[in-house]
Amino acid sequence: MLATTGWTAVHRPDEEVSPRVPALAAWAADRPGGRALPPADSPVRTVARFFAGLGETEQAYLADTHPLVVGNLDGAPAQLRYRANRRALAQAERVAALRSEDVRLAPADRTEAGRLSHRLASLAEPGRQILAFDPTGNGRAAEVFGDLDRAQRVSVIVPGVDTDLLTFERTQRHYSAPVGMAESLYAAERAQDPRTPTAVIAWADYTTPAGVGMDAATGRMAVDGSVRLESLAAALPGDATVALFCHSYGSVVCGVAARRLPDRVTDIVVAGSPGMRAPNVTGLGTAARVWATRAEDDWIEDVPHLEVGGVGHGADPVAQAFGARRLSAAGAKNHTGYFEPGTQSVDNFAKIGTGSYGSVVCAGGDDACRLPYDGPHG
Repeated sequence: MLATTGWTAVHRPDEEVSPRVPALAAWAADRPGGRALPPADSPVRTVARFFAGLGETEQAYLADTHPLVVGNLDGAPAQLRYRANRRALAQAERVAALRSEDVRLAPADRTEAGRLSHRLASLAEPGRQILAFDPTGNGRAAEVFGDLDRAQRVSVIVPGVDTDLLTFERTQRHYSAPVGMAESLYAAERAQDPRTPTAVIAWADYTTPAGVGMDAATGRMAVDGSVRLESLAAALPGDATVALFCHSYGSVVCGVAARRLPDRVTDIVVAGSPGMRAPNVTGLGTAARVWATRAEDDWIEDVPHLEVGGVGHGADPVAQAFGARRLSAAGAKNHTGYFEPGTQSVDNFAKIGTGSYGSVVCAGGDDACRLPYDGPHG
């Protein structure tokens, strides 16, 4: 089965103990003002109510004392999470820098630590809005572009395989990494509709598969990621509508999450998708508009769209029978070019992100993708 589908049986090694373990223990033991803190896995509404009842000094104390908890706590104010993550990143950068100079480590490990130190220092630069940061294993992160508290429309980019702290942003092939994708989409949305307050989130806050191995061929990591994505969508401030832009394996995550996402998620867009673990749009169980696109030379087209014994992700979302709205990706190159500035794909994404549905360009040049659907989101 694996040989015929092109997937290779490579397993990701077990991850190390999370640095968040002692951080969570310290959070659970703290009693500021004699009051217990809510469990870190509390529902979003519980966390939001707790922080709403605190003053600025109390909030700052928690962010500075428990940065690895507050910085990842869905329901905590966004600005407070940015503050906590700046502190957590600075702490992690110091550890990585020391490791890069530790002669007891192998040269390759010192080099890797040096690369990580550089990346963490970049993420901690003033002005960056890091919504999530966890250094466990290869690490997870999320960054916001725009004013999340004021946004009327929020776009969330859900990336695919081989996304971690080191690949969260790239100098070369900048727009193939989550930060570059989000920068490009945010600029395109501002150009499309400068009057509507928008925000874009580069969301790499789930553990992705390493390469196109067994993990990428199954839904195990997508299930874990879907839980985190559902929590993010529920925790976004205000009443902004949300559009998800799901690339490659990220579309599997979005497909698994679809039926449990809140109604504020009005659009799910998949690009270069291996499948969404559903036979068709109806099988996703969502009222959101579902869009799909694929570049002409994207290798994902050659991966059989099937599912047997848990391997594979099912039907092809760009197939007409799937029922998604098919978008043009003209100008996009290969599997990672969908967010390159000037492509029809990122232009279409910006139109969806700003609600300019009437001007999207459909695959094939017709108007089929603009036709209304039955359902609460049209």
